[in-house]
Amino acid sequence: MTDHLWSFSTESGHLAGTDLTGWRVEASDGHIGKVDKHSDEVDDSYLVVDTGVWIFGKEVLIPARAVTSVDLEEQTLHLALSKEQVKDSPEFVSDKHLADRQYREEIGQYYRTSWPFPGGVGGL
Repeated sequence: MTDHLWSFSTESGHLAGTDLTGWRVEASDGHIGKVDKHSDEVDDSYLVVDTGVWIFGKEVLIPARAVTSVDLEEQTLHLALSKEQVKDSPEFVSDKHLADRQYREEIGQYYRTSWPFPGGVGGL
């Protein structure tokens, strides 16, 4: 079964192949940072968001399903997450994410339990 957490929703307006690096990222209640890295691979789509000084330079890994809309003109991504949910999320550790499936599952579990999204367990 596909984990929809790591896929962009068709309603988001994301176009595969679009370079999102440097785009603004807006939580449901305000600006949180800019996209540092991203992937739009099938079933492995995510954003790495540099939160800058907002939460002391922390980078966070955000599953693609959290993107509710993509504004191509303004180069802005809107999330279904609040600033608090992003702030409380696990810090992104690039060498672990790229090599360790358990680490990604731990991050996925945080989002599954803190934010119900369409298509999964508990509203997911």
